[in-house]
Amino acid sequence: MNKYIVKIIEAHFITHDVKRFVVEKPAGYDFIPGQATDVSLNIPGWEKKLRPFTFTCLREQNYLEFMIKIYTDHEGVTNMLGRMNAGAELILHDVFGAIQYKGPGVFIAAGAGITPFVSIFRDLYIKGQLRGNSLIYSNKTSSDVIMEGEFQFMLKNDFIRIFTRENVIGFTGRRIDRNFLIENIGDFGQHFYLCGPDEFVKNIKEHLFNLGATAETVVFEK
Repeated sequence: MNKYIVKIIEAHFITHDVKRFVVEKPAGYDFIPGQATDVSLNIPGWEKKLRPFTFTCLREQNYLEFMIKIYTDHEGVTNMLGRMNAGAELILHDVFGAIQYKGPGVFIAAGAGITPFVSIFRDLYIKGQLRGNSLIYSNKTSSDVIMEGEFQFMLKNDFIRIFTRENVIGFTGRRIDRNFLIENIGDFGQHFYLCGPDEFVKNIKEHLFNLGATAETVVFEK
């Protein structure tokens, strides 16, 4: 397994519990939008504690970017990342990931599961290929939404926000269940891209298969 020690160039919170990191990009390091790498901290005792995080930048940029949900309820990797700032060092490993763009379709994400879709949408936008794609994004509350302004700018009416624990005027306040999918999706023969907690992905996948989607058209991290 290859390892690359990189410095943090920039770090700041973009929501109450999600922190954006911009780090150095090793020479020759490349990824496909939607892919991830295992990250550890270049701190004694933490070098072998690997956690997977998705690239959110464009592959052409001369830096790498991650948007990481910080959990402060235990002394884990993300809790430490919450305390790290510019100048600290991370260890990156090889690139991996099954989530890649295969054609126009519906992207369905929950919480920090949006991160693989950030680089995909940014890539499609600069190529002028966003047409035919839509995003259904579920969060507990409006304060949990990551990159809301950018998604709204890129997708306009093809961006649907759902809040499971908050009723916000003008937005859907419910969970993504079978009825919601039937009401909001006309074609179950198109591509579907799923990312979020395991139980979320499992439930949405079952609904989609039941409604006519196939294993070839549903893309998720296996």
